[in-house]
Amino acid sequence: MSQENIHPIFDVTLSREEKEKQLGQRAIVLWMVGLSGSGKSTIAKGLEKKLHAEGFFTELLDGDNLRVGVNNNLGFSVEDRQENIRRATEVAKLFYNAGVITVCSFISPTKEIRKMAKEILGDAMVEVFINTPIEECEKRDVKGLYQKARAGEIKGFTGIDSPFEAPENPDVNVKTKDMSIEESVDILYNQIVDKIKR
Repeated sequence: MSQENIHPIFDVTLSREEKEKQLGQRAIVLWMVGLSGSGKSTIAKGLEKKLHAEGFFTELLDGDNLRVGVNNNLGFSVEDRQENIRRATEVAKLFYNAGVITVCSFISPTKEIRKMAKEILGDAMVEVFINTPIEECEKRDVKGLYQKARAGEIKGFTGIDSPFEAPENPDVNVKTKDMSIEESVDILYNQIVDKIKR
């Protein structure tokens, strides 16, 4: 099918504002960035539970989960990682336009990748740096991925033989090294709650 046969209907669908009003909240996309083992997914799940308990309607997008379905044809090359994030961002944008508070958990290792996400999402995106030193991530490594990467069994592993460029000015900076999951979730919740209340 050629591009000229595509006719978007965004201008005739219900607006995000109308959907937010029905849901009693303001939509947002929380883009959680950090190394493998930093606690992104665990904190994202904890935050989603807390938001749900407070009556907010949410969706959680996780890198591993999207690779099972939407991104199951992608590998871990630089090009595939970029496409992985592009697709994830477009999915997040759909949820945002539906008035949903969307919590995204992706390593998003480079400034270029995060810039692309920001260009797609605009002001909807709140960048959250789950700021955990690599030494701490290796200590927490229940899957043994860092050990395999250091032994050369996994190639292109972020932080070992593939770069991780830490965000310089994230909207929220959660330093997890000396905090419990609950404390990390509370810090993040308190930083965003005013943005999502109607």
